[in-house]
Amino acid sequence: MKVLVTGASGFFGSHVAEELARQGCDVRVLVRRTSSRDFLSGFPHEVAIGDVADGGSLPAALAGVEAVVHAAGLIKARSAAEFDAVNARGTANLLAAIGQAAPDLRRFVYVSSLAAHGPSEDGGPRPPEAEPRPLTAYGRSKLAGEEAVRASPISGRAVIVRPSVIYGPRDPALLSFFQAVRWRVAPLLMGGHNRISIVYATDAARAVALATTAEAAVAGRAYFLDDGSVYSWRDLLSAVEAAVGRRALRISAPRWAFAAAAAASELFGLALRRAVVFNREKVLEMSQRYWVCSHEELKRDVGWQPEVGLDEGAGLTAEWYRANGWL
Repeated sequence: MKVLVTGASGFFGSHVAEELARQGCDVRVLVRRTSSRDFLSGFPHEVAIGDVADGGSLPAALAGVEAVVHAAGLIKARSAAEFDAVNARGTANLLAAIGQAAPDLRRFVYVSSLAAHGPSEDGGPRPPEAEPRPLTAYGRSKLAGEEAVRASPISGRAVIVRPSVIYGPRDPALLSFFQAVRWRVAPLLMGGHNRISIVYATDAARAVALATTAEAAVAGRAYFLDDGSVYSWRDLLSAVEAAVGRRALRISAPRWAFAAAAAASELFGLALRRAVVFNREKVLEMSQRYWVCSHEELKRDVGWQPEVGLDEGAGLTAEWYRANGWL
């Protein structure tokens, strides 16, 4: 199967492209001219230059492909408009180009986010068909992408995947948590007792690859990804401490202190005209008691199961950070 992967130069998209190649797919990656290709090595692939924000650049990249994995998206932006330009309108651009250049596409997989669905109220996973309740501009933009998929002519051949927190090698987002442990300090929002689902990058990539290639009746469905356990931030901290080999001072901080730090981070980004990951909307997400989900539907339909638990995953992540000079 010939598959186009958008966002393949990034953290998760590169894992997806690598996994599809490992499974024997003919992989084409969509990258911008300015994109780093550091993660696109060690596996066969073809490069197409384009940008989902530029609809005119997409038909040539789609020529001859049988499936598309749409993993491109912003996880940080300076405004809701920036999120929408890529996560919402970029998805709509890609779907429009498919209608023009690849109307017989066999499968379209949209990598969304648990943030598009919203947190759990009672600590149990929300069912996939529950009404989405995103809290942030990022979550709303990913939900808008989902809605574009459902409204498109290929909705009956599309799969929506909503991962929980993805972590692993190449991940820049969780690096600061590892660095904090290395510095032996660990601020924990409201004591670090809030509960989250997570999934290791290669497991999540394998799930997306299965959703792309499976002959099972997965089209038209939405699936969540997690590693089968629910963790507190303290659990995550303990795993990172073991991986880094240091014990960090646990500092329980109230929400207002995190919000103040986030506001300072936003001002720093504003001064540099740069988007920052840690902002007040991120604090809003982190302050929710439960961000949990279940992969049982995907297990039932295609047999996917996670293979890497938190302790092993944190160790592998730290090892990659060290080997690549990140930690």
